[in-house]
Amino acid sequence: MIYKSNKAEDVKIAYIGGGSRGWAWSFMADLALEPSMSGTIRLYDIDREAAKANEVIGNKITQMDYAVGKWNYTTVDSWKEALEDIDFVIISILPGTFDEMDSDVHYPERYGIYQSVGDTAGPGGMIRALRTIPMFVEIAEAVKTYAPKAWVINYTNPMTLCVKTLYQVFPEIKAFGCCHEVFGTQKMLKTICEEKLGIENIPRNEIYVNVLGINHFTWFDSASYKGIDLFEVYREYIDKHYEEGLDEKDANWLNYMFACKHRVKFDLFNRYGLIAAAGDRHLAEFMLGEEYLKDPETVEKWQFGLTTVDWRKEDLSNRLEKSRKLVSGEEEVKLEPSGEEGILLIKALCGLDRIVSNVNIPNTSGQIANLPKNAVVETNALFERDAIRPIYAGSIPENVLELIEPHVENHELILEAALTKNVKLVEQAFLNDPLIKTRVNESEVKVLVNDMIKNTLRYLPEGWKEQLDK
Repeated sequence: MIYKSNKAEDVKIAYIGGGSRGWAWSFMADLALEPSMSGTIRLYDIDREAAKANEVIGNKITQMDYAVGKWNYTTVDSWKEALEDIDFVIISILPGTFDEMDSDVHYPERYGIYQSVGDTAGPGGMIRALRTIPMFVEIAEAVKTYAPKAWVINYTNPMTLCVKTLYQVFPEIKAFGCCHEVFGTQKMLKTICEEKLGIENIPRNEIYVNVLGINHFTWFDSASYKGIDLFEVYREYIDKHYEEGLDEKDANWLNYMFACKHRVKFDLFNRYGLIAAAGDRHLAEFMLGEEYLKDPETVEKWQFGLTTVDWRKEDLSNRLEKSRKLVSGEEEVKLEPSGEEGILLIKALCGLDRIVSNVNIPNTSGQIANLPKNAVVETNALFERDAIRPIYAGSIPENVLELIEPHVENHELILEAALTKNVKLVEQAFLNDPLIKTRVNESEVKVLVNDMIKNTLRYLPEGWKEQLDK
């Protein structure tokens, strides 16, 4: 990296999962719109053809006259090529295929267990983690070998276990996880604030919040705008709009399959006194199965959605066609800000700025006072030159802590299960999970775990089949 005139030039970024069809294009657009950085992006993917397509797309973007950030995209074929002499590593991979995710999400439905996402908590999130953890073991070992001083930014789910695995394998790694769910809740508060106070176009990042929790189950215990306590504003809004929820005017960051009326958030606020800070479809999966995900009719009542894997497959088909058009020149990437903060965080770590943002990292500094220090938590942190400084978030209130603790315990169980190929630990984690434990008995869990692991054996390390056969 070279610094010239308040700019960072020759920044080297390795993109693991560089064939990404969708998020990668947003990342490329954000880079092209940032004038203070330029350099090289090395695209590494087991699907080399997809990475080559993104190489073409990325270089087309950088050649646009109005692309002020200039980057050279190149496809590489090994960890060594990807990581040597690198400054930043981006991880955005799909663990397995949507066929495996079909089992993760829909197989439990035969037991009456419904999942609105299936990639973080619940049976789907845990089985996905068994596939993902070995991949992150390999990534951590490669970073340790070839790029021990690089910053590693993860976007893959299950976020908490991905970050936890990186630190388990390479404790000195400089890794963190980024997630935009907190931004969505800030946007919701911005919309309510604008309506209640008669103010227009409040910037999302001027909604100041204290973030505490775990990924996709984050909470605010304070929120303000220009000195105004937004808890009172939020409470008044919920009192008036609890039944119909909230329709946001600016929902460009949402897909219709991900949209919600925030009624789960409203209900959690009334019950627990904190602002739940993730999309309703994520929040629901951390709660007891009969509460928000009892059946499709209950989901409809709470006005969020079940993101089916059939929809994901159709969406992938559409993105593959878009990739073809972008490569051929039939279509161009629109250079519009994504609303993500990844580029701003990289800029801050380069020393060009300072920024406070939510981040997933181990609780080593005790940023959440009443969670274990080995837990991976989501709180705010200050990003500056080559440093992340966690901001003390305080303690989680006991009533909310009781909701979070089973999931923190399950992170330990699933990580150990994945590393040791221990089916019994997976069964224990299933029995602990609120989405599962009130819906099925112990013998049914044994069958469910056995069948779901069998359905994903193709993407598990050798040895799992022998454990199932015992």
